Amino acid sequence: MSPSKSDRGSETRELLLVTAERLFAEHGVEAVSNRQVSEAAGQSNNFAVGYHFGSKEELILAIVRRHSESMERRRTDLLAELTGSPDLRDWVSCLVRPTTQHIASLGIPSWYARFIAQVMTHPSLRERVINESFTSRSLKQALEGMSRLIPRLPEDVRQERSDMGRLLIVHMCAERERALHAGTANPRSTWESTAAGLVDALVGLWLAPVSARR
Repeated sequence: MSPSKSDRGSETRELLLVTAERLFAEHGVEAVSNRQVSEAAGQSNNFAVGYHFGSKEELILAIVRRHSESMERRRTDLLAELTGSPDLRDWVSCLVRPTTQHIASLGIPSWYARFIAQVMTHPSLRERVINESFTSRSLKQALEGMSRLIPRLPEDVRQERSDMGRLLIVHMCAERERALHAGTANPRSTWESTAAGLVDALVGLWLAPVSARR
């Protein structure tokens, strides 16, 4: 029995997502056109991306959503075990480990961490992806739990440390993914160890004193 038109469409869509993620991770968002994604995915129709996604921005959001379900599920499971934990490390872990566990599950090579690192340096896409992440109920719960345990901080310092924390997670994961792909030395032997190091760093970041400002 030959696949239906709907099945073929789903397969093409998935192939375009996988191909685009790899190309964006390797070359950056601006350097890769929709046409190049279509060609690399073996599509005779150079407008396949437009047909299935409409625009590059929607393609990128579709890649993000393709991975978000796994991370949402992992974070929800972690939150279910906390039951109002008074330990800041537990709540920070809910921000870190869903990501590191998901990337670990992708095997080697994976592209997602480097893809997100590229997107997060893009002026307009960055805001879209951050806003997309805040539709996550479990992420909101984790951030609320963490907020109850960190010291009271001036709002600008709080925002600054939030930005620092996000960049630390994104780019440290991208660096490890890149090293694994290249087969080069990495400070941490496993993704679990990487997560532990990130949690240590982020707890220290949030509990660090605030210097007197002029």
